[in-house]
Amino acid sequence: MAEQKRDFYEVLGLSKGASEEEIKKAYRKLAKQYHPDLNPGDKEAEAKFKEVNEAYTILTDKEKKARYDQFGHAGVDPNFGAGGGDFGGGFGDFGDLLGDLLGGFGGFGFGGGSSSRRTGPQKGETLRASLELTFEEAAFGCEKEINLNRNEPCEECHGSGCAAGTSPETCPDCRGTGTVRVQQRMGGMAFSSSAPCTRCRGTGRMIKSPCKACGGAGSVKRQKRLSVKIPQGIDDGQAVSLPGQGNAGRNGGPAGDLLVGVRIKPHNLFRREGTTVLYEQPVSFTQAALGAQLEIPTIDGKVKYDLPAGTQTGTTFRLREKGIPALRGRGRGDQYVTVRVQVPTNLNGEQKEALRAFAAAMGEGAPEGGVKGFFKSKKHK
Repeated sequence: MAEQKRDFYEVLGLSKGASEEEIKKAYRKLAKQYHPDLNPGDKEAEAKFKEVNEAYTILTDKEKKARYDQFGHAGVDPNFGAGGGDFGGGFGDFGDLLGDLLGGFGGFGFGGGSSSRRTGPQKGETLRASLELTFEEAAFGCEKEINLNRNEPCEECHGSGCAAGTSPETCPDCRGTGTVRVQQRMGGMAFSSSAPCTRCRGTGRMIKSPCKACGGAGSVKRQKRLSVKIPQGIDDGQAVSLPGQGNAGRNGGPAGDLLVGVRIKPHNLFRREGTTVLYEQPVSFTQAALGAQLEIPTIDGKVKYDLPAGTQTGTTFRLREKGIPALRGRGRGDQYVTVRVQVPTNLNGEQKEALRAFAAAMGEGAPEGGVKGFFKSKKHK
């Protein structure tokens, strides 16, 4: 028995009707919590990361979200119904199912409208690709190129699937509707339902002389090199949508879309939380005690900062607007710098004596084991 999916709103910890901003905020928090890079070898975290990404993909797509809100998981299942392939086909076939159920009780006529959607123009399937970016590329935006295999309209038949000089013929069995009526009797009652036409495979058309270039499919597989503009501020796990760059449509329909997912390489200095950059600055005891002018690395380059005398390890200060630019918005986040006082190691005899003299001047006495307790703060009297 297939495992039942959790409600997408429940996955993100939200209630139905949550705003787009609430969805994005919940996603960022959970995606970071369960990211495989932060949970190496944790299969449960990996599964939850995939679950969170699926929920985010559906609930941030207005068309898919509307179908999900109305029909649940069935409305966005790519294998739902006879259409297969893309979500649009599955949704149309769901209408056929309703028509079949209602049509058997008095013939309300729902089946005819949905079958016309199946035989009419259909949007092509959405394709997916991925890109790996550096920390800076994601922060400031960039332009990347990707190689993509996709179905494109056949140049020989212009997408009709027919050989030159010929055209599709209307299927004689379904008369172009793509469906046939089937009557069944159960318990003395007669039920009428619709089913895809087996002769034309639900297309309503028959190609007697198929195009040799595409074999009657109307499209051919080609490799395409595309340029993708990455907006500044994009975060790990988010995607860029390229409308019309997916697979070719059917029956004269428009091409599908391309979704390019983004993964950001870890940085050796910085960490990111939304538009905030986090950095740890090592300093010596002398710098912390006496103060110093530091050169702090940022994603814009190094900046000078005057460290106050007596700074304690763990102290955090802010560099305004040195963080990540806002995604498709104005302003930037900040960079937070946490001071880490480094403990001296491998001291020679002269250095140890100097430290003991310093400890004595501070009224501490000679510390056991060399310099243990050296960094305990002590105020001058």
